[in-house]
Amino acid sequence: MSWLASLAAGPAFVLAAAAFSPAHADFRLCNDTTSLVGVALGYWEDEQWVTEGWWQIPGETCASLLEGDLRSRFYYVYAEDADRGGQWRGEIFMCTSDREFKIEGVHDCFARGHQKIGFFEVDTKNKDSWMVRLTEAGQSGGAQ
Repeated sequence: MSWLASLAAGPAFVLAAAAFSPAHADFRLCNDTTSLVGVALGYWEDEQWVTEGWWQIPGETCASLLEGDLRSRFYYVYAEDADRGGQWRGEIFMCTSDREFKIEGVHDCFARGHQKIGFFEVDTKNKDSWMVRLTEAGQSGGAQ
């Protein structure tokens, strides 16, 4: 089953996000659900938008998606619950793929053989480190 198999339209949801200060700087994502979650990330790098995924994050664990000091204020996240369906999404559309990917640019996704999915925006407030927490309350379209 691909990470994109259970897409459903839904409103953007606000997720808990907070700055943190570990021993080194990272963009971290914590999966506060009990399900396996697939995550895609969008960010500005070398004068262009880049999207990449899929990180597979087991339930009740955290992972560093990007290591080192953050270089942008805004990052974009899309995630899917692999066990129960549902997703965390938003209104910023970027390119993704069914398999592991790193895609440069966010235009003409379909013409380039990719999908287009709505990501939610994360404002890091120019901090060196940031953590996003995915919660079951923030999902849209998931099984109850």
